[in-house]
Amino acid sequence: MKPLFSRYYLLFILIASSCLSVAAQDLIARQAPIDRRIKAVDSLTINRVIHKASFTNYESNDLYNSWNTSKVHCYSGVELPETHRIDLRGFHMPTPSRMVTSRFGYRPTFRRLHKGLDIKVYTGDTIVSAFDGKVRIVGYEASGYGNYVVIRHKNGLETIYGHLSKSIAQVGEIVKAGQTIGLGGNTGRSFGSHLHFETRFLGVAINPTLLFDFPNQDVTADYFVFNRSDCEGGLLSQVGGSNRHEDLAQLDNPSRKDFPTEPARTKPQPQVTGNFYQVKNGDTLYSIARKIGVSVDNITHLNNLGKKPVLHTGQILRY
Repeated sequence: MKPLFSRYYLLFILIASSCLSVAAQDLIARQAPIDRRIKAVDSLTINRVIHKASFTNYESNDLYNSWNTSKVHCYSGVELPETHRIDLRGFHMPTPSRMVTSRFGYRPTFRRLHKGLDIKVYTGDTIVSAFDGKVRIVGYEASGYGNYVVIRHKNGLETIYGHLSKSIAQVGEIVKAGQTIGLGGNTGRSFGSHLHFETRFLGVAINPTLLFDFPNQDVTADYFVFNRSDCEGGLLSQVGGSNRHEDLAQLDNPSRKDFPTEPARTKPQPQVTGNFYQVKNGDTLYSIARKIGVSVDNITHLNNLGKKPVLHTGQILRY
């Protein structure tokens, strides 16, 4: 009797073990996709956190500790670093226009400082962000910038785009280099449609021609080295003896891996020459040529006017 019972007992154990094994395998099979979904959700959450964190340094970082959305010039109490290397790679010219109509510096005609460049554009021309960045201010100033946009960039610069006919960017928006932020215009304190373009570092107005070569539609180098000793009265109009366009990575620490080892491009500083005339109501090419004492061919050639030029009131002509 016992042997028979033992055989049945062993058979029961084998069947039960088999059922448990199948159930366990089935449970594992059902659990696998759940684990994969959990991992996917975790990865998505982590990526979102990383993505969000990558933008926080626009508001607060080693250079800036505030994020003001109402005042353009809000850095009077900021201490400038002795030196800072500004990365100009990944740039995009704010406009394809090559014509600089008013340079950086003191303007005797208006008896005041001009802290940017005026670039000839027409009302409605596309204006884009010069670098990746975050829009700090979109505003209007009747006695100054007109419609304007201020963007803070990771390289430490803030760029200002003034006299726009329309601002397209929104405060707090993350923009890419080359992304449309507004349209050219003639708003605010402006005489004829143009883009007023400023490059600032912690409030210091840097002559944009030290960074951008508008005639050649390029930057002047891969890097620009800001030195506090070159600033005078909140302006940096020219490069001092110790301020060079170069890659300082090898000079600071040759073992660093986060800087490129090849030397940066260097170019001669652009020299904007010539005179400019603003077209008035009723002007023709012939009347303008007589007024300024040059030939019509001279005007048409320098301004690429073509065979059948059409002049617009407020248009800036170079001669």
